[in-house]
Amino acid sequence: MNRSALITKPEVHSQGYQNLALFRVYVAYRSLLSIVLLIMLVNPSTRSLVGALSPSLYTTAALVYLATSIPLVGSLSTRFNENQTLMLVVFLVDIVAITILADTSGGMTSGLPALLVITAAASAVLISNRKLAMLVAAVSVLAILLDTAWLILRDVLDIGSLFPAGLLGLLVFGVALMVQTIAHRLGRAEELARNRTSELYNLQRLNEQIVQHMQTGILLVNSQGLVQVMNQSAIRLLEPERSTTEAQGDQLEDYCVQLAEQFRQWKHSGKHRAKPFTVLEGASPVIANFQALQPRTNHESLVFVEDYTPVTQHAQSLKLNSLGRLTASIAHEIRNPLGAISHAAQLLQESPDLVPPDSRLADIIQHHSERVNQIIESVMHISRRQPPKPEQLLLESWLSEFVREYLDALNRPAKVTIDCDYKELRIEFDPENLQRIFSNLLDNALRHSKQATGKETARIHIEVNSTVHRCQINMIDNGSGVTFADRAKIFEPFFTTMSQGSGMGLYLCKELCEINNADLDYRPTGKGESCFRISINQRAL
Repeated sequence: MNRSALITKPEVHSQGYQNLALFRVYVAYRSLLSIVLLIMLVNPSTRSLVGALSPSLYTTAALVYLATSIPLVGSLSTRFNENQTLMLVVFLVDIVAITILADTSGGMTSGLPALLVITAAASAVLISNRKLAMLVAAVSVLAILLDTAWLILRDVLDIGSLFPAGLLGLLVFGVALMVQTIAHRLGRAEELARNRTSELYNLQRLNEQIVQHMQTGILLVNSQGLVQVMNQSAIRLLEPERSTTEAQGDQLEDYCVQLAEQFRQWKHSGKHRAKPFTVLEGASPVIANFQALQPRTNHESLVFVEDYTPVTQHAQSLKLNSLGRLTASIAHEIRNPLGAISHAAQLLQESPDLVPPDSRLADIIQHHSERVNQIIESVMHISRRQPPKPEQLLLESWLSEFVREYLDALNRPAKVTIDCDYKELRIEFDPENLQRIFSNLLDNALRHSKQATGKETARIHIEVNSTVHRCQINMIDNGSGVTFADRAKIFEPFFTTMSQGSGMGLYLCKELCEINNADLDYRPTGKGESCFRISINQRAL
């Protein structure tokens, strides 16, 4: 993931480039050989072994042989060995030089013709054309036999020398064939190894790219809880403010205490029940799963961290679908008798014989019939809700226009202020849903402010949390707030602290926020004010 590849990128070389090292070794060999042969002629202890028949010709041949190594040494930095014709010339020169040196030293008795075995073996490796390589071997054998026959004619050797010469010729052919076969197989094995290495390298890089671009965060953790590797998604979910290199190598608890605790419990018991948790305040909930890198070992483990928001949204969608089917049937069964009750109450109120006490009872029936109908309308609105149609909204100007229209429609003294330092801030939200959310929240804010202070006031404060990359819209009022015991229930349907409330307003706001990739929660301010916060997820910014 965020570390260097275990396999380095293989270099692609031609066969000639691969044989360049062998060619350099052979050039060094022939240079050293020519020097050694000259030293043997000069050294008194070995002078009798070489050049006995013609010291001057031996010396000339050895010097010429050494001189031919000079241009070869100068060509070591080039691709000289890739030219098959030039390589053939080099080996033919070697055959001629060794044959002359052997001839002036007594032929087969000197042992120098055996050097042609090395020449034939080197040609089988350095010449890729098999016919040319066998031609070198054939010329070597021919040179051995012709030199032996020439020395027999000169009475230097007897006729029996043809037998070892023939055996040496067979050895040259055999070595050439064997080396050629081995070199061919080694070349194929080397090419296969290069291809496999290249494939492994590409596969590793592909795996790294896949892991890096996965939406699931992946961490490699050792048995001591040290994070060795983590991908981009894990950094985004756990350490959004740190760079890729800075986020490596810390303890798991340095990223999230809850995650580290779940990891320790899993390592201890071997079982894990996934529980959502939040890394930072206001961030999306995440969920973690664990897997041993190697089963039945207690070494490195993989930690998978995922954004839990899509799961909750899917569960919410399923819940709303079920609620829609349920409310449709309930509304059908309740509305007809409710309409009959309301109509009967209206007719009763129109009766001239109705006494005042009975008229009051009819008013109560009519009022509560309307309230039940309002509850049914709210539930039906949720069940019939269409998928959101998000738009890019310039938040500050949209809020200003909405508040102006809201206060005009309210038609009574009320004060709503907007505190926004981000004039160009844009959010992605369904404007109809956002309007309904703000209408409900403002209704509650003005009502509770009036109950506490006698004045209908509210304040909308906009801020951006760069740590979790979210826009936060705070609806603040001067009401008495929500008690600690009721905070866990305020977003439940039909829960209300108002005698005339339906208990559907905040629930509806919460649902509308979630289908627009946003969150709605309650948090009092440090000044004792009541505050409902809408957090727009980073994907909606």
